[in-house]
Amino acid sequence: MAAEEEEPRDVFRLSCDWLSIQEVVDTVSSASCGAISVFIGTTREDRCDGRKVIGLEYEAYELMAQSEFTKLCADIREHWPTVTHICVHHRLGWVKVGEASVAMAISSPHRHDSQQAIQHCINQLKAYVPIWKKEVYDTQEVSWKENAECSWASQKKPRSVT
Repeated sequence: MAAEEEEPRDVFRLSCDWLSIQEVVDTVSSASCGAISVFIGTTREDRCDGRKVIGLEYEAYELMAQSEFTKLCADIREHWPTVTHICVHHRLGWVKVGEASVAMAISSPHRHDSQQAIQHCINQLKAYVPIWKKEVYDTQEVSWKENAECSWASQKKPRSVT
């Protein structure tokens, strides 16, 4: 008799708290899956115009972020039907250099699908989920930053009107 099929689980959480990578991994763990792919995005020390980044402040439009995550999960499952579970936790508020700002994991029976899906997930999250970041510098100056992937990025060519 075949094992009972597990219901797919999609978990999205925005939090001001420190992210637990183990909790993200445990959320997607499944006896039917031989692969869990993980991505952890950390705040890096960077320099901009001679100023050193000491941290990031994140804000989100939470209801729309949840809605966009739901669409993203549907998109992932359409492209990689064997994906079993998806979990994304993203920090809000202050995140100092070296700390995780996003942790995500995707499980599937085999590594190929989860690896491709995790890459797609971070790219699409940055492009469509309304989460914004402000760089804070050692000079106490701040600057809002735009993800290069986001659909409203200034470097995108304007749509032609026909």
